[in-house]
Amino acid sequence: MIIWDVNPDIVSIGPITIRWYGLLFALSFIIGYQIMMYVFQREKRSEDDLNDLVWYMVLGTVIGARLGHCLFYSPQYYLNNPLEILMVWKGGLASHGAAIGILLSLYLFIKKKKYYSYLWLLDRIVITVALGGFFIRMGNLFNSEIFGKETDLPWAFVFVSVDNIPRHPTQIYEALAYLTTFLILFIIYNKKLTTLKEGFLFGWFLILVFGFRFFVEFLKENQSLFENNLPLNMGQLLSIPFVFIGLWILLKKEKKEIKL
Repeated sequence: MIIWDVNPDIVSIGPITIRWYGLLFALSFIIGYQIMMYVFQREKRSEDDLNDLVWYMVLGTVIGARLGHCLFYSPQYYLNNPLEILMVWKGGLASHGAAIGILLSLYLFIKKKKYYSYLWLLDRIVITVALGGFFIRMGNLFNSEIFGKETDLPWAFVFVSVDNIPRHPTQIYEALAYLTTFLILFIIYNKKLTTLKEGFLFGWFLILVFGFRFFVEFLKENQSLFENNLPLNMGQLLSIPFVFIGLWILLKKEKKEIKL
């Protein structure tokens, strides 16, 4: 087994503390911006549009992830303490909420920039979102959170700050799945750009990311007590619609070739 006793804080300077989670979260946007810059330059799109898109993405991700955590996992507590919804620094972000927030923010973006296709934009954004998922789950690992159930496998992690029980390192399982998804999507984008159908990358993103999320949840500890009474936990229930949407996009929706 692996003893995990890593300090989630990198350094403290006076009242300011830099944490691994915050650094990795920031890296997901910094590297994601560079990837989108490559995409926009390759397809001769406006850099000013990309700069605007970044703000929509940041706000959509943070607001969606925070509200998702509050409403999906602890609704009663946060409805009774609404001001704590704003206290993001206390922790609590949900990837399903982030997904919804991103979808809504991109819709608002194309309402302003009407010359962009919604599916065209989603096909490219999900490349960076998959990579962002890798960084976020590694941040969860440094925080010793979202861990798995007890196991006797040789690669089990003992999260010292939690207990002395060897557990599945589900953060690493998810991080590797999201990194693999990123590589698949990025390779397809680079090799098949001129023949890609709109929605193809987005559909596969939903199937791969949320399909894996559904199965890895069987190895996770529930994040809220009320999930113990559910046939499937909240992460699984929220993943199912995204998988079906991905399948619908790939199998049912009439897609057009991208014209560069």
